[in-house]
Amino acid sequence: MNTASTATASAVVFVWLGMVLAISFLEAPLKFRAPGVTIPLGLGIGRLVFRALNAVETVLAVVVIAAVALGGATAGTGWLTAAVAVLLAAQLAVVRPRLNRRSDRVLAGEELPRSRGHLWYVALELAKAAALIALGVALLRS
Repeated sequence: MNTASTATASAVVFVWLGMVLAISFLEAPLKFRAPGVTIPLGLGIGRLVFRALNAVETVLAVVVIAAVALGGATAGTGWLTAAVAVLLAAQLAVVRPRLNRRSDRVLAGEELPRSRGHLWYVALELAKAAALIALGVALLRS
């Protein structure tokens, strides 16, 4: 890969990774431990935060894909880039709509048992974080 593309993709990947780690694995679970934060309030905050995160992630994914494509990436870097994009797409197209429908019901006052959909989101988030780490390392090595 050329130097400018590698530098751009590397920087964006590690910024993206930092955002995922800070929001998904720090802010999201901690907000429910704050005094006075009810489930509906936490869900409302979470929806706003994750909508913003996912919008930024989409932009960052486009930048990484463009930098990798234009920079003449190795096959391994290309596959890691595709893996990150597919994981994000699965979260946005499959899991998030289900979570949104469920949170709509909770926000409307319906009492529901704990959601398994969150476990799917977390599993995809862990896989995405691992793929971002692997991609970032691959880019630094190229």
